[in-house]
Amino acid sequence: MNGRLWKYADLPAIAALERECFSDPWSQRVLAESFLSGRFFGSLMEEGDTVTAYGGVSVAGEGAEVQLIGVAEMYRRCGRGGKILDDLLEIAREKGAKRAFLEVRVSNSPALMLYLSRGFCGLYCRTRYYADGEDAIVMLKELG
Repeated sequence: MNGRLWKYADLPAIAALERECFSDPWSQRVLAESFLSGRFFGSLMEEGDTVTAYGGVSVAGEGAEVQLIGVAEMYRRCGRGGKILDDLLEIAREKGAKRAFLEVRVSNSPALMLYLSRGFCGLYCRTRYYADGEDAIVMLKELG
């Protein structure tokens, strides 16, 4: 298991894994635009040359937004998502963020448990936030 920051050349593999993980995936174009924005930072994990987990955070001033975390199905529940989240929060701290936000589907109990275990707390619900009508919970963690 090898962890590192994203490189532009990783985007096709990240986009493919994003499509496997989510019903409303970010396209390779959106990933590239985010990557090139100068405010977005990504962390990933590999087995050999295969991306098995990835995540991205945007940082603006004292705020950060964890925008995506995905883990290949066969590598779930073995700590990769937590490692990616920890990496993203550390990057946000290093870039000057004092707090981190994220949105998560109300039905995504594994992700909710991960975020709660890392000190995030729920702020409010965004009704019908996702394209399929599902609600999102907005969560916050003070990075102090």
